[in-house]
Amino acid sequence: MPISADPTIESDEVEAANESTPLLTAPESAVPSEYQNGGDVPSEANGHSKTKSPGADGQDGSRTEGAPMPYTQVFLLCYASLAEPVAYFAIFPFINEMIERTGHLDEKDVGFWSGMIESLFSLVQMVLMIFYGRAADRLGRKPVLVFSLTGIGLATALFGMSQSLWQMIVTRCLAGVFAGSVVTVRTMLSEVTTQETQGRAFGWYMFVRNNEGGGLANPAEQFPRVFGGVPFWEKYPYALATYVAGGIVLSSALSSLFFIDETLKRKVDGQSKVDPPMSTWQVLKSPGVPIVLYIYGHTMLLALAYTAVSPVFMYTSVKNGGFGFSDQRIALFIALAGAAQALWMLLVFPPLQKRLGTGTVLRACAILWPFFMAMYPVLNEFLRNDWNLAFWIIAPTGLVIGSGVAMAFACVQLCINDISPSATVLGTLNALALTLSSGVRAFAPVVATSIFAAGVKWGFADGHLIWFILIIWAALLNVACYYLPAAAEGNLKKQSSPTTRGDGG
Repeated sequence: MPISADPTIESDEVEAANESTPLLTAPESAVPSEYQNGGDVPSEANGHSKTKSPGADGQDGSRTEGAPMPYTQVFLLCYASLAEPVAYFAIFPFINEMIERTGHLDEKDVGFWSGMIESLFSLVQMVLMIFYGRAADRLGRKPVLVFSLTGIGLATALFGMSQSLWQMIVTRCLAGVFAGSVVTVRTMLSEVTTQETQGRAFGWYMFVRNNEGGGLANPAEQFPRVFGGVPFWEKYPYALATYVAGGIVLSSALSSLFFIDETLKRKVDGQSKVDPPMSTWQVLKSPGVPIVLYIYGHTMLLALAYTAVSPVFMYTSVKNGGFGFSDQRIALFIALAGAAQALWMLLVFPPLQKRLGTGTVLRACAILWPFFMAMYPVLNEFLRNDWNLAFWIIAPTGLVIGSGVAMAFACVQLCINDISPSATVLGTLNALALTLSSGVRAFAPVVATSIFAAGVKWGFADGHLIWFILIIWAALLNVACYYLPAAAEGNLKKQSSPTTRGDGG
C-alpha cells in the first residue's frame, strides 16, 4: 500500500510529502501564458471546469458539472466549520468577569486585558494561516483539518481552567495556533461542489457559523441542584462552558476523521502531477487575485467594524447618539438580525446567485450597504425628535431588509474560489484571504469603537462620526466591485456558453 498523508485512507490519491514532493504541485499550477497579461482565467483553471471539478466521486476523483450536491460531505464540513467561531466566541459572555476574578484586577483595567486576550486568537491565527494553507496543499486537506480541530478543541477546553492571567493568555494563543480548520473547510467545500451547487453550500456554511456560546459559566450558581457543592465547579467556574465548546470541536474532529473524504487529488489516471509548482507570491500575482483579495478585505473590514459598533451604539443614550436600549432590547435586535441573515443566506442567496451570478449579487449588496449604514444615525434623529412610532416601524423593518448585505460574505468567498489559478492552490489562496481577514478582525473592532467613542466625546454631528466613515467606506465598495474580474463573476449562463477558450484554439 502506498504511503498516505492520511493514515485512515488506504489510497494513492494523496502522496506523503518528501524531498521530491513540490510544495504546491498541481496540474494547472502555472497559469497558461495566454492569461499572464491580464486575460481572464477560464473556469477550467480553478477547479470548476465545464466537465470536471475537484473533489468528486468518480474513479479519477472528478465531479461532473450538473451532478447533485454531496449533502453528507457538505453537512459534515459545515459541522467542522463550527470549530473556529465556537472557539473564538465561546469566551465572550464571561471573559470580563473571568479576568476580574482570576486576574485579581481592578474593574477599570479589565477592558484592556479583555481586548488583548480576544485579539490574541486572531493575531496568532493570522501569522499561521498561510502555513495551514500550504500544508493543506501539500499533505492533503483531511489530515490538516483533523489536526487543527483536535488542537483547537483541547486548547479551548483548557482555557476555562486557567487560574491566572498568564494562563489565560497562553491557552488563548494556543487556540489560535490550531485555528487552521477554517481555511481547510472552505477549500474542501469548494472542491466537493460544482459551480451550480457551491452557492447553496456556502450559504449553509455562513449560516452555521453564525453562533455564540458561553452561557454555562458559573454552573454552581446557575444550576445549584446539579453542580452546587461540587468543589471542582466552584474552583473552575468557567470550565463547563469551555468543556462544552471544546467537546463540540472535538466531536467535529472525530466526524471529520471517520466520515469526511479527502478532496485533494495528487494523481490522475495513475500518473503523478508534475507541472511546476506555484509559490505563494505567484498565487498572489495571478490574474485577478489581487483585486479579489482587496474586495474580500474591504468587505470584512466593513462587516467587522459594524459588528463592533452596533451593540455599543444601541446601548449609548439617545442624547449621545445612540438608541438608549437595555441589554434585553439589544439582545432582541441582535437576535432579529441573526434570524434575518439566516433567512437571506438559506432561502434567498442560493437561487439568487444561481440565477444572477455572484458578481451581480455582490454589487447589489454594495449598493444597499451605504443606505443600511445611514439608517442608524437617521433613526437616532427620530428618537431625538420623539418620532417613536416611525422609529419602531422603520428600525426592525430596515434591520431585516438591511441584513441582506450578509450575502456579500458568501459572494466574496465564491469569488475567491473562482479566481484561483489552480484547484490545488485553492488552500493557499484561501489562506491568504483568511490571513487578511484575521488581521482585520484583530484591529478593526478596537479602531471602530474608539472612533465611535471619540465622536460621542466630541459631539461631532450628534455623535455620528463613525457612521459617516462607514457610509463612505460602504460606498467605496461599489468602486472596488467595478473592477471585479470576469472570471470571478460566477455567471453560470455565460460559463455554459459553447464559445470557450481552450486547447490552444
